Amino acid sequence: MSDNKKYYYLKLKEDFFTSETITLLESMKDGVLYSNILLKLYLMSLKNNGKLIFRDNIPYTTEMIATITRHQVGTVERAIKIFLELELIDQLPDNILYMVDIELFIGKSSTEGERKRKARLENQEKIRLLEDTCLNNGGQMSATCPPENRDKRLDIIDKRIEGKEETQMSTQILYGEYKNIRLTDEECHKLKDKLQGHTDTMIEKLSRYIKSSGKDYKDHYVTILNWYEQDKEKLTQKNIQNGSTKTYSTNYEDSDSL
Repeated sequence: MSDNKKYYYLKLKEDFFTSETITLLESMKDGVLYSNILLKLYLMSLKNNGKLIFRDNIPYTTEMIATITRHQVGTVERAIKIFLELELIDQLPDNILYMVDIELFIGKSSTEGERKRKARLENQEKIRLLEDTCLNNGGQMSATCPPENRDKRLDIIDKRIEGKEETQMSTQILYGEYKNIRLTDEECHKLKDKLQGHTDTMIEKLSRYIKSSGKDYKDHYVTILNWYEQDKEKLTQKNIQNGSTKTYSTNYEDSDSL
């Protein structure tokens, strides 16, 4: 029976537990419990792009989080308060908790069947490249490709395939004042549809933040969408104060106050 589910996973760098924030967190009383809760919250939020919501629309309460993480309610309440202070999470409208910097940790794979098909295609590509490198002009196996060198040739082929993936990534265009926002044409068009006229504002906001903080995000498209969800209410209020709910400002200065 085929598996048609999507799989989400958490990607952590090797220095996650030695980072300044996590070191400070775990140095507190019950800090190890807090870091355990934090990791579980990251996992709970993955399929909703960082939002802690149940079945797409119900915000997780501390009682619900305590039940799922198997910690005491008081411990969870203290952990949430500390996470807010350390800016590990943010409070969105409707009491929704959002895991900050989730873009750095989200991984998503396709269904089991799609993964197998992808693996087969990659193997077929490797075999084809291997044959191309080992066949001489007469269509015979070259004497320069003995079986004992197979692993070495496969390593070279892996690098070729990685090079193709990097070439595909190069289709991204740099946006923003500091030319540090990576978006494809398709992603840019999607942002213009989703952000209701605030695309330039949000791009400039992220561009300045990356420049000033030195931080970066793996997926700028998803980051901008998440930031817009957090700022949407403020942007709407700004439009109302400007006397129109139909005209959206894209003045870069607007994002300074977001």
